[in-house]
Amino acid sequence: MKMHFSQSSIDDITQNPRITRDSILEDIAKTRFALETAYAGFDNVTDPDLIDCYIYEINSALKRYKYLIEQAANMDLLPKVETSESDPKPSIYSLIG
Repeated sequence: MKMHFSQSSIDDITQNPRITRDSILEDIAKTRFALETAYAGFDNVTDPDLIDCYIYEINSALKRYKYLIEQAANMDLLPKVETSESDPKPSIYSLIG
């Protein structure tokens, strides 16, 4: 499975901030799809080596997804999520939807 994520040059970003906003949202969608695909693969294998492979793939996609969500939150691209007093920072799982 090949995954393609966008890369923009520094000049593109400084000239048009819309590029990074769109690319982050696009990368979040691609990563979410990769995560769903990895979970589906994990659910359908029985070979121990493939199980390990899907575990690594899921962990990788989760880390990438968390990073992209944090970047989107820093750019105010995400809807506001209510937080509790005991946990002022929202969980990533509340942002997944």
